[in-house]
Formats: sequence, C-alpha cells, structure tokens
Amino acid sequence: MQKFKDRWEINANWQLVFPVLGLIGLFISSFLLSKKLTSGVLKLSETHDSYFLTILVITLFLFIPLLGLTLKIFNALEKKWNITYRWELIAIFIAFAITGSTAARISDPIISLLGFQQEFTSGWLYWPLRILLIFPIYQVILLIVGWLFGQFKFFWWFEKKMLRRMGFARFLD
Repeated sequence: MQKFKDRWEINANWQLVFPVLGLIGLFISSFLLSKKLTSGVLKLSETHDSYFLTILVITLFLFIPLLGLTLKIFNALEKKWNITYRWELIAIFIAFAITGSTAARISDPIISLLGFQQEFTSGWLYWPLRILLIFPIYQVILLIVGWLFGQFKFFWWFEKKMLRRMGFARFLD
C-alpha cells in the first residue's frame, strides 16, 4: 500500500478517495460499454445463458487497456498542467466527468423550457442552440465542481486560458 501511496504522492489517507473513485468510474464506464457491445453488436439479450459472463469478460478486456491509456494520459498531462501531486489528476478528471454529464443533463430541460423540443425543432437549429447553451453552463459548473474537489485554482487557470484563446482576454483583466 505504501508503494501505491508513494507512486500517487498521497500524503493523507483521505486522498485515497480519488484513486478509488477513479477506478470505480473506469470500471463502470467499461461495464456500460460492454453492455452496449453485448446488446448492440453481439445481439445477446439478458435471457441468454452466457449474457452476464460475456459482459464480465468484455468489461475486463475493456478495463485493462482503458486503465493503461488513462495512465499514459496522466503522465503527459502531469507535465503539461504542472500539477503538484499526481492524485490531483484523478480529482481533475472526475471533476471534468461530473461537469460534462451535469451540463448535458441540465441543458435539455432548459432548452425545452425556452420552447425548443428536439421532436419539433429542426436538428440544424436544435443542436447548435443546445451546444451554445451548454457552453456557459459548463463553465460555471466546472468552477463549482472544481472547488468542491479542492481544485478551484487549477480550474480557474484552465477557464482563463480557454477564454483567452477564444478572444475574451479583455474581460479577464
């Protein structure tokens, strides 16, 4: 366990929450992907005898390469983002995941409230409007979730960098 703590630069036991949440999230993502593959590509239903075994095997086959890919991404981003502790990367990734999911969930009821239902609005109008609506919601939620995960400083820097690249530098100074 000490080797794991040293590798991820974990100084306090509460910081172990982030690697555990990261592994759980990665496993759930692998499970959901395997469930889609099993029902969509393999055309197996839940009543099929080998359905659950197939899902378990595909989940494990997805989990291991996704974990390897995630660790490679961590190594690249650790240098690029100038992170103090490696466990912070996991907290940042979790914050990004929560923010993206939340912004996508919130945007649909808001755009419906504005009178644009997907069933009755042209896709050429609906999707650009939804993306334009998601963008500011995402920015606000990102700062809130980043603060909740103790990473407000990183996300504030990230927001300012992105807004400068989009030409909004005059509003930041």
